[in-house]
Amino acid sequence: MHILVTGGAGYIGSHTCLELLAAGYRVTVIDSLVNAKEEAIRRVEQLAGQSVRLAVVDLRDRDGVRQLLADSPEPVDSVIHFAGLKAVGESVEKPLLYYQNNLTSTLTLCEVMLEFGIRRLIFSSSATVYGDPATVPITEDFPLSCTNPYGRTKLMIEDILRDINRAEPTFQVALLRYFNPVGAHHSGQIGEDPAGLPNNLTPYITKVLIGELAELQVFGNDYPTPDGTGVRDYIHVIDLARGHVKALTKLQENPGLVTYNLGTGRGYSVLDVIRAYEEVSGKTVSYRIAPRRPGDIAACWADPSKAARELGWQAQLGLKEMCRDSWNWQLKNPTGY
Repeated sequence: MHILVTGGAGYIGSHTCLELLAAGYRVTVIDSLVNAKEEAIRRVEQLAGQSVRLAVVDLRDRDGVRQLLADSPEPVDSVIHFAGLKAVGESVEKPLLYYQNNLTSTLTLCEVMLEFGIRRLIFSSSATVYGDPATVPITEDFPLSCTNPYGRTKLMIEDILRDINRAEPTFQVALLRYFNPVGAHHSGQIGEDPAGLPNNLTPYITKVLIGELAELQVFGNDYPTPDGTGVRDYIHVIDLARGHVKALTKLQENPGLVTYNLGTGRGYSVLDVIRAYEEVSGKTVSYRIAPRRPGDIAACWADPSKAARELGWQAQLGLKEMCRDSWNWQLKNPTGY
């Protein structure tokens, strides 16, 4: 089978391309490279010993997407859709940019998919669609709400895909709601390479450990959690990537529209993560407590039992492996790609 991966040069996309190749799929990547590097794809090819076709095209460019599919040496069977802007803070500052980019690119993709008879789509959604959950762990039937424009684009795209599926029942969709992806490939050849100041906790910690950043700010230590800091469900990016391979198999059964949480089912606090990095690196993480950030919630972790039951998938790698692998990536790539 031939899989089109949008945003495939990005962090989760590149790791998923590697797992797809290992599972015997052929892969084409479409990526604007606005927030990614072509080097990531070169390293995926090196690790896999196989080639990946890369098209540098913005998904909002309808003619460019059409041309890519028309020129494909073999028909595309399924699409995994990662492409999109994803920084929560930036989305609050630039909501129009996020709505225009994330929604328009998805609409264009779906229109061209239908035009070319491609009827399987895996969408990279997010646990942000659950807003501030009343309880944890979170199951897929929890109420949906959002606290920022980035999260709202994810929820709006889910709604769009649900509507397309109702109108076109043969259009198979898997909505994968990620929790907090961390880690890197064990080789240290591909990993998370944020542009500018990292938005996520773990790359910020590794940059503090190598001395690029002076200290980590821990936003709030007065939450109703065991140590007062925010608790999240961190999942190794390799486990997450393998979840997409399992979801592809599921879509071949023509299930209609399915939704799965991809998480470990366990929450770790910010201080837990700091201690784990100190253990794997043998260094001390410099941090200070700062006021809570508006919109942050106390605790969020998944109930991943539905994915285990229906996909035969569950996370295999723990926090120590996540920290070990991202630290290895940082050491081998101090300036990223």
